Amino acid sequence: MRISQAKAPGLAVLLVAGVLAASPAPQAVAASTPTLVVAANQSFRPVTHVATGSLYGLANATVPADSLVEPLHPNTFVQMPAGGHQQGSGDILQVAAEAAKAGAKVVDRLSDYYAGWPYQYNASNWSSVVSTQISEIKASGITNLASYELWNEPDNTWLTSNGTFNAFWTKTFNQVRSLAPGVPIQGPSYSDNISGMQSFLQNAVATNTVPDIISWHELESSSKIAGDVATVQGLESSLGISPRPIAIEEYAAPAQVGIPGDLIGYIAQFERLGINNAELAFWNQSGALGDLLTGQGGSPNGAYWLYDWYGSMTGTMVTTTPSGSLDGAASVPSAQNQVNVLFGGASGSTAVTVNGLSSLSGFSGTTQVTATLQYTPSPGRTVAVAAPTTLSQTTYTMTNGSITVPVSSMNATYGYHLVITPTGSTAGNTVTVTNPGSQSSVAGTAISALQIHASDSATGQSLTYTASGLPAGLTMSSSGLITGTPSSAGTGTVTVTAKDGTGATGSASFGWTVTAAGSGGATCQVSYVKNEWAGGFTANLTITDTGTAAVNGWTLKFAFPGDQKVTSAWNATVTQSGSTVTATNVSYNGTISPGGNVQFGFQGTWTANDTSPGAFTLNGSACTA
Repeated sequence: MRISQAKAPGLAVLLVAGVLAASPAPQAVAASTPTLVVAANQSFRPVTHVATGSLYGLANATVPADSLVEPLHPNTFVQMPAGGHQQGSGDILQVAAEAAKAGAKVVDRLSDYYAGWPYQYNASNWSSVVSTQISEIKASGITNLASYELWNEPDNTWLTSNGTFNAFWTKTFNQVRSLAPGVPIQGPSYSDNISGMQSFLQNAVATNTVPDIISWHELESSSKIAGDVATVQGLESSLGISPRPIAIEEYAAPAQVGIPGDLIGYIAQFERLGINNAELAFWNQSGALGDLLTGQGGSPNGAYWLYDWYGSMTGTMVTTTPSGSLDGAASVPSAQNQVNVLFGGASGSTAVTVNGLSSLSGFSGTTQVTATLQYTPSPGRTVAVAAPTTLSQTTYTMTNGSITVPVSSMNATYGYHLVITPTGSTAGNTVTVTNPGSQSSVAGTAISALQIHASDSATGQSLTYTASGLPAGLTMSSSGLITGTPSSAGTGTVTVTAKDGTGATGSASFGWTVTAAGSGGATCQVSYVKNEWAGGFTANLTITDTGTAAVNGWTLKFAFPGDQKVTSAWNATVTQSGSTVTATNVSYNGTISPGGNVQFGFQGTWTANDTSPGAFTLNGSACTA
């Protein structure tokens, strides 16, 4: 697990009993205090990071950066088919490799081949769409395809003029099964209204087209998940269907994304109820990990760090019992020398009781434990949070293998993290930091986040990171993530150090060069490729540096000849004033090497004229088109 070493000045004493102090006796709390109870000796499933994936969480092969994706250990991403039109980015074949590097699977949502909402379905070409898609997936050789999702939210998007959804399902299921017999099929993918599930499953039984994975969405509240699961499992039993894995392909309401305290209840329920995989919904932008980032390929917000803690869990999940709105999830690593608890959702005075510590082999022979408590705030979805804050690190004496950690002035929108370790662990471990190599960046341009990695000779150890010599404007979180915007040009040496719970450390040093903004040439070529439909379009632009100097920080300007209006964009910040459009680089693509290129795009509307622009300037200099 990742533990921040930054203390919150003036907060710890107010929020937590016993800051960096020994607690020689059991910790009593009022009987009325909401208390999350963790049974550390009652494991119930392996850690698979069930809820860490997202719908359209990846935009393309490099967005978001691997350094932001991989720490979350995402389980599954739901993405658009190859060549799809529903979104301007998120093509499954463009993102599958990045997902695989993070250990994640991908679901191919076939209905997202079509644009529009409801989908611009065409019965005359659907069969061809399906067969072409499966052929492209096979030819690609990707190995992390989880399933084919045949349609999305038929209760909202299936029009009666298309016939019955059940008839469509039966025909499409049989086609996919014949073309890809070894790939699971999931559905019916209802929204959070599953009232049609009984009719769907009755038809599926009658036609031998029961999905391999039963899926739907939970977009209102985590409190209704248990009831929906019970309903579906009851239908399975009554219809003689062998229990199927459950996928919640989209979860959380628009007002909940990016809010750690609202999301913890979903994580806890999905783990507790045995859900196979669950993906954060797509409400705002693709490539934002389900709004865990401030925007497409952006910086971590407060909710990101909740999932960072969740993603670093290992071993087995252990039983937690909620108390009112206070809920959480907990794990114990294979070495059984830690208990890791995520919790939140309540306000005021609360507590966490951890039982069964003396039954864990890693706590054998000790009577005292160290409890480290952190929080991640909730300033808003689009507000960056550099790292979690440590509230307290307290020594507790166990009573019958149990401790209780009281928390006062808890904020219901924040996420909290409690790590319990034996006090006085054995030293002598070897920590090795992987050197990331020399780095370069541009003054005034946000860097692409850099994740520092390290290993420990001992299993189950948590590593915390510090850095010296970082360029001004950059910071590193305790989990080893370097972010920020360098403020001035210069060259220096950065040293990063990782430390485990025993005090063992390891370091690595590397150079970092910051060049002045706008120092590169602007000899360039621009390609503008449009995909158009009635009233709407997407455009993908490629900027190529045809000169001999790198472009360090770029602004591309052009004017629409028609009445186009930009509505959303990816891989760039795009604004429009009248017909003039201005696109500037984002944190991860500000540098264009000689002969290299960057790509970005946008979606828009038009009424009478969608003629493509033909003249472009880069950093004030004209480009060829």
